[in-house]
Amino acid sequence: MRIADLMEEVPAAALPPVLCYHRVGGPLELAVTRVARRVFERQMTSLARAGWRTLTLDQFAERLQPVHSAIRNPQSAFLLTFDDGFASLAEHVYPLLADVGFTATTFLITDYVGRLNTWDVRYTWRRLAHLDWDTIGRWQARGFDFASHTASHARLTWLSDGQAAAELAGSRETLRHRLGPQAARAVAYPFGARDERIERLACAAGYELGFGGVRGNGSPLGLARVPIYVWDVGRVPFGLREDGLGWLGRTVAHAANRCAVGTSLMLKLLPAPRSLLPL
Repeated sequence: MRIADLMEEVPAAALPPVLCYHRVGGPLELAVTRVARRVFERQMTSLARAGWRTLTLDQFAERLQPVHSAIRNPQSAFLLTFDDGFASLAEHVYPLLADVGFTATTFLITDYVGRLNTWDVRYTWRRLAHLDWDTIGRWQARGFDFASHTASHARLTWLSDGQAAAELAGSRETLRHRLGPQAARAVAYPFGARDERIERLACAAGYELGFGGVRGNGSPLGLARVPIYVWDVGRVPFGLREDGLGWLGRTVAHAANRCAVGTSLMLKLLPAPRSLLPL
């Protein structure tokens, strides 16, 4: 039986924190999602030394069940996630995480695995490469998790039921076929955009977990994540801080995430790419 069938709403304070990175290192961009390599390295090594540990997707899912959420453990574990699945993760991120004993979950845009990011506004001088299936398989074998960021990164709330269902189901089936059933259980909604309709469609597609923006609703398909943006440069990311600075950082991140609607508008106005460009 799926968690979505078993679980009641869990108060946000009882949930393990979830961080969301996009790009680490690589070329500079005009957007705000790139985090410098030295910043990321400092954050991860500092957290590891302070006793923090990362959760696998299975471990995170276990924490959502009522029997676990009723027991308030100290917030010393978090789910570390990456959106989009850029190829630079295998070069700059995964080896560092393995060295400090951390793992992560990467949400893949399945139509663009092994290709260039022609789905996105061109915020960098050159298009960026995505992880390929062979690299993904090697890191999955080392304990790293992978899940869905839909098929093409379209803003689901702007699609019809049929279009949104195709994005969700198509991506899930690709992951199940390529990586096994564990990769088909969770989805991160592009731009954090979700509503009750999208959650319902995600559940119908077979997902057990769904991650949105900074503010969740207590549902397993409406979980919150705190994105890490270029200004989040402290040793402890805002999403793991419980003081006033953490509250302020999460508030700013929420506002920045909402501004991502501008990217969606630009993508809607730009002509669609003629083809998916291979590496």
